[in-house]
Amino acid sequence: MHLQFSPAAEADLVDIAAFIARDNVPRAFTFVDELEAACARLVDFPESGSARFDLRPGLRSRPHGSYVIFYSTLDRVIRIERILHGARDVGAILFSS
Repeated sequence: MHLQFSPAAEADLVDIAAFIARDNVPRAFTFVDELEAACARLVDFPESGSARFDLRPGLRSRPHGSYVIFYSTLDRVIRIERILHGARDVGAILFSS
């Protein structure tokens, strides 16, 4: 299996880094590294996340700190769909497009 980030997930990482960097630039870099490592671990354990089929068929989620990694699997690809703060209205965000 290999890992793929959606354009929205890539934008989420940039937004997360920018938000954290307002208070702590070094932590912004390390936290994004941690998020990327958590995403990479999904390649070895693709079913470790909770099924979120209530939001979208095939969608799973895995928490990391205050954030939630949303991903799907197709063939041999783990696709990171979004990385969102847990306090956000996930349903509204995922269905806004």
